[in-house]
Amino acid sequence: MSKVYVEIENEFGELARYKHHLNGRGFISATATVHPSAYIESSAYVEPDAHVGQGAWIGAGSWIDRGALVGAGVFIGANVHVGQESRIGRGAKVGSHSRIGDRATVADGVNVAHDTVIADDGVVSRSSHSEGSFAKAA
Repeated sequence: MSKVYVEIENEFGELARYKHHLNGRGFISATATVHPSAYIESSAYVEPDAHVGQGAWIGAGSWIDRGALVGAGVFIGANVHVGQESRIGRGAKVGSHSRIGDRATVADGVNVAHDTVIADDGVVSRSSHSEGSFAKAA
């Protein structure tokens, strides 16, 4: 990662420090952990204490929130919000314009269709193939 930090004001008026990931130039919080082989699109954000695994792909405009874990080989489409403390399992795919709630879990290898909303504390253990679906907490 680059050693040059960018300061961005959050919704509470606080300045947050980010650095650009060398692979894709996305914004990475100073306290996030992102594997060097992960690809973070230039308009994507990875927030404090989040983890992005080896070979993961984070699409344009996507936002990996505080404390979220994105496993190895995960594909996150464009404009996806992965909520605080959520877990996206190894090899999972999350379609564009989806919203993963806070503390939600997507199991390893699961495909989440685009435009899907997963509720806070929701658990998705099988693939969804219909767009615009809603997954509720188990």
